[in-house]
Amino acid sequence: MRAKRAHSGPSSWIRLLPVLGVLLWLGLTAVGGQTFGKLSEVVSNDQVTFLPAEAESTQALELRQQFSDDDAVPATVIAESAAGAIADEQGPELDEAVEAIAGLDGVLQALPPEVSEDGEAVQILVLLDEQAAEDGAVAALRTTVDRQLQEPGWTAHVTGPAALSEDFAAAFAGIDGLLLVVAIAAVFIILVLVYRSVLLPFLVLLSSVAALCAAIIVVFQMARNDWIQLNGQAQGILSILVIGAATNYSLLLVARYREELLADEDRFSALWRAWRRSLPPVLASGGTVAAALLCLLVSDLNSNRALGPVAATGIVFAVLATMTFLPALLALLGRPAFWPKIPRALNLVSAEQPGRRQRRESPERTGLWAAVADAVRRRPRRIWLVVTLLLVIGSAGVLDLRAEGVPQSELVLGETDVKAGQQMLERHFDAGTGAPAEVYVPAGETELALEIVEPLGGVSTVYAVTEDGSPAESPQEAAQAEGYTQLSVTLADAADSLAAESTVVELREQLAQLEGETLVGGTSATQLDTNQTAQRDLITIIPLILVVILVFLIVLLRALTAPVILLVTTVLSYFTALGISAVVFNYIFGFPGADPTVPLFGFVFLTALGVDYNIFLATRAREETPSRGPSEGLLHSLVVTGGVITSAGIVLAATFAALAVLPLMFMVQLAFLVAVGVLIDTFVVRTLHVPALGVDAGGKLWWPSSLTQRPEPQPA
Repeated sequence: MRAKRAHSGPSSWIRLLPVLGVLLWLGLTAVGGQTFGKLSEVVSNDQVTFLPAEAESTQALELRQQFSDDDAVPATVIAESAAGAIADEQGPELDEAVEAIAGLDGVLQALPPEVSEDGEAVQILVLLDEQAAEDGAVAALRTTVDRQLQEPGWTAHVTGPAALSEDFAAAFAGIDGLLLVVAIAAVFIILVLVYRSVLLPFLVLLSSVAALCAAIIVVFQMARNDWIQLNGQAQGILSILVIGAATNYSLLLVARYREELLADEDRFSALWRAWRRSLPPVLASGGTVAAALLCLLVSDLNSNRALGPVAATGIVFAVLATMTFLPALLALLGRPAFWPKIPRALNLVSAEQPGRRQRRESPERTGLWAAVADAVRRRPRRIWLVVTLLLVIGSAGVLDLRAEGVPQSELVLGETDVKAGQQMLERHFDAGTGAPAEVYVPAGETELALEIVEPLGGVSTVYAVTEDGSPAESPQEAAQAEGYTQLSVTLADAADSLAAESTVVELREQLAQLEGETLVGGTSATQLDTNQTAQRDLITIIPLILVVILVFLIVLLRALTAPVILLVTTVLSYFTALGISAVVFNYIFGFPGADPTVPLFGFVFLTALGVDYNIFLATRAREETPSRGPSEGLLHSLVVTGGVITSAGIVLAATFAALAVLPLMFMVQLAFLVAVGVLIDTFVVRTLHVPALGVDAGGKLWWPSSLTQRPEPQPA
């Protein structure tokens, strides 16, 4: 006999809260959507702004302001003559081009054409106002060059730091549009396959997008008030992280809600119990990820430091939206949200206590996850030993990882005007032309400094700079400011190359013999300081993240053995993903190397997010252990959470893979690393490694808690 039980959930007046919650979140979504369009006002992709104030290149930049009031960014126009040697009659064409370039808005100076020694190419150095360069002056310069020098007699390109910044801006332009569309489309397709429902995918995505919009409001205010220095990299990661994390938490809540609907006719009571039982793992997961991300605040790179609060803000709103907005939507729609596969309750009235609901026990499940649990039950030690060996073998590729940095011109994938121009420049001129190193030496040491710098192998030319920026005839004519003189050092290698960085290192070492402090700045020095700072961050931040995550797990699980197992297996899967990625980057994609921040960001996301799935598994196992025993409780958790955790892993991998649509090497590498790592966590670590280790450990898994003494049930 069926009957409805008396409502024992929250008071009836609380049922009005869903309406208010939906209205509040829709309002936040509307405001956040408008704020998306304003993010460009507070986003900067200038590498210099991300270095700490104590970096040598940063100090050199500040000293440069004393020598010149202009915030000039150089661009180099390089042109080859189709006929080989440049003919005399082509001179007027070049003069006209220089005149047209000099008349452009934002151009501070266009230097006269300089013909290469082989007589086959010419370069024009153009100094652009920094703000104008960010506002489209480079695009206008390229248009003018195309009009003036792309006649049949010439092949011309625009390269140099200003042009490279323009390419970065163009690459990041897809963040607000293409990246979000691809990520949301991928998640929607997966949700349709998982739920086989018409409405649920829209509800989950609406909740995820609302979380992102709310996070954008806060991030915009942080950047506008100069609390953080926001760049396109952090903006893109924020979008992907919020969509992926919010969808993951939603999958857990909806799965628990479906379970409760099968045991309760009252959808409000079912939702209330599902909410209460989902809240601890979601809070634990979100708290772990947010805490790990906030560890980036100790970074010496402003770009890394900004990502910490930006991404942590996103995680906070992902948790809030999942535990408030999505439940409000589910409460309003009820069972029809699952249409066409609507879960029906089979509630029974207890014969001993009429009016009291007797819950239907879920039957033991069969299928894939039950088969996996049976396999782990039979041979736990063999499974974890084999899996550990395979993960260690996969980690071997880490030895081939080249993460010392790559030339800046290689960071934008595909053929670009900057790359073509740099290659042309290297064929005819010193590769470092147009972006010289800026060296500041004590005024009384100028002559000795010139003698030290000139013979160095990576240096092409060096001269002291006068007040108008031209070469000084003698050290005595060099301009002085704050007791320093400036040397302009043209490097033999491209300014964004690793070889140029090596020359900067040698410059700093050799100039240390002078009396007083010297500073070496410029494009090459900035890139060197950025790479070295990023490598130091690895050593500083990774141990801190491990400690933070371990503490969270110990507090959550009230044990020591289980947290150590969960953390060690997640770290091992990270190294496996990194090893696989190194092999793919080097021998399949053919990348010249990797950005130093790729291993760091990969570690942050894979350890924090990878532990998520272990948290979902372990919290359910801890819930089941009192009645089933340690081993069977863990295996039952594997069975009942298998589908939702696998779906969550696929969703997260797909969202991070969407980063690959941006034509940036860093984004493609991070997308591949995190996607592979999440899939390893989902299908190997959480499915086989952790369950096998836990079953082999038995009651010791929960040491030193009281669950250690919980006996395993005897077979019937």
